[in-house]
Amino acid sequence: MAISPNTTFVIGQVLTAAQANAFPFGNVALASSATPYTMTTAAVQTTGMTVSWTAIANRNYKVTYYEPQVTTPSTLSGFTTIRLYENSVATGPQLQQGFVQNSAAVALSGSLTLVYVGTFSAGTRTVIGAGLASSVTGTPIAGRSAVSKAFLLVEDMGPA
Repeated sequence: MAISPNTTFVIGQVLTAAQANAFPFGNVALASSATPYTMTTAAVQTTGMTVSWTAIANRNYKVTYYEPQVTTPSTLSGFTTIRLYENSVATGPQLQQGFVQNSAAVALSGSLTLVYVGTFSAGTRTVIGAGLASSVTGTPIAGRSAVSKAFLLVEDMGPA
């Protein structure tokens, strides 16, 4: 269904509950971490990257997962992946995925941002950020610090 925007208001009109509910509700969950994380070859929850909130049916939610620095210190070409899951890394559905490519010639690093927009079933929902060394030799690292934090943010965007 298309997003139904609010109408333009004029002086003298009364704001209705339906119109107010069409506005985005804003931030509903946030987690952040300044702790560096060494990835493995299996998809595992990354340190501090889990959020839970009470979802409302028929509303769009935007989930943003940001890793400030993913370093792939490898001597072989490959890539490192981060993913978003709902409820469980082991059994939950995967919502989104992104990766950093590395070259045999040089160890590379870069930031990763994943964005997922969609609806969730009503009730308590959990989203988990996970990292894995998909095809690299060595130990990819999610580099974080007090001034370079990773975060997982959920925002209510309004009616679906």
